Amino acid sequence: MARAGPMLFRLLGNRNVFLSFGRLSSVKVTQDFHTGPALHKSQTIQKLGSQNNQYEEQQKRNADAGELTELVRDFLQPDEFYKSCLNIDVDFFCGVPDSLLKDFCAYVTQNAPKEKHVIAASEGNAVAIATGYHLATGKHPMVYLQNSGLGNIINPIMSLTSPSVYSVPMILLIGWRGEPGKRDEPQHLVQGQATPGLLAALGIPFQPLPDYEEGADQALLTAKHYMEKSNAPYAFLVKRQTFAPYKLKKGPAPEEFVMTREDAMKVVIDNLSQKDVVVSATGMLSRELFEYRVSKDMGHEKDFLTVGSMGHTSSIALGVAMQKPKRQIFCLDGDGSVIMHMGAMATVGQSNLDNFKHIVINNGAHDSVGGQPTDAGNHEDFSFSKIAQGCGYKTTMVAVTPEEVAQCVLDMRGMEGPVLLEIKTLMGSRKNLGRPTRTPIENKEDFMHFLAIN
Repeated sequence: MARAGPMLFRLLGNRNVFLSFGRLSSVKVTQDFHTGPALHKSQTIQKLGSQNNQYEEQQKRNADAGELTELVRDFLQPDEFYKSCLNIDVDFFCGVPDSLLKDFCAYVTQNAPKEKHVIAASEGNAVAIATGYHLATGKHPMVYLQNSGLGNIINPIMSLTSPSVYSVPMILLIGWRGEPGKRDEPQHLVQGQATPGLLAALGIPFQPLPDYEEGADQALLTAKHYMEKSNAPYAFLVKRQTFAPYKLKKGPAPEEFVMTREDAMKVVIDNLSQKDVVVSATGMLSRELFEYRVSKDMGHEKDFLTVGSMGHTSSIALGVAMQKPKRQIFCLDGDGSVIMHMGAMATVGQSNLDNFKHIVINNGAHDSVGGQPTDAGNHEDFSFSKIAQGCGYKTTMVAVTPEEVAQCVLDMRGMEGPVLLEIKTLMGSRKNLGRPTRTPIENKEDFMHFLAIN
């Protein structure tokens, strides 16, 4: 273990900062958290339960604690934290939703005025939007994100908000996936270990967000004083289950939508050939694909499951398609994923790769992290097909029924690419959806072996 104090201040220079971490871990993450059966399907659900059930059970434990107040587990109410933000004049919120922040994000989505809240395409976009808000008002905005999105904010943080450049203050509310000592997926464990060091290297003071109202209020005051003094960003790391549950109210889906994302994926897979290659997006789509292969005893070598790197699925598929021109490469994407790095569609469209087949399953939501809406849910004004056409895709199609999907997949196999198929679906997923039981390295090795077969 390496002491953080001297190292952090060498990184940060002479600036006054508030850091609540005495040490940074240098432990290498090698333990495999995927392969054991305890994390699979209904066993996971039985062990962990739903968030609401856990919350209710903890409330009962709190009541039983009596005078032993040190045993009481606190939860931060989303509405109270929102009011506390308003109390320090932070009234503008933007970002990319995260599962650890979903209850607060749901409250903001439901209750903040439209002109005071933006669900951004990417975390970097959110920092830029927040900067514009500050320039126009002189006030301090809040940007919310998962810690995996830190990579997307590095450029605007360093070249835009830095005190040495434009000196823009804002609060960064960061979901701390992979928090040391907590069970999580491999990509999150890596990111969780690195998060404190990344913030330190960026010169951003940070502290864990307290899970009780008085502590959160004091933390916000600390952030306010720092932003007023330094005109620079301040970050809160949000641990698992910091917020009490808040359910986002969802409007009715269009009547013509009859499939879920999982239904659509199954129809696509059932209409591929034995040599077709699949690159699937991060989130529930890849988890559903893995379990469908298990249920059909198909094996997993045909699929590259993009467990992280949101928004980069089509670029991975493009790299494969360029080197394997005799194979059909199917990119199974999601609406939030495409929107995050939509510029990749321009590169794909101009590639003229006949074997690139892009399937976007559009349920209009960030379904894997709480169901907050994406811009693609506005089906009257938003069109992936028109965007793809403008980028140079040779053919675009839209499907909403299983029969339409099956026919489109069969048709696109014989078309010159790049081709895009948008499948419009309902939101939601199975409650007992598990996670892959093979490691990313095993997935990579099997996939590469499959690609090597002519």
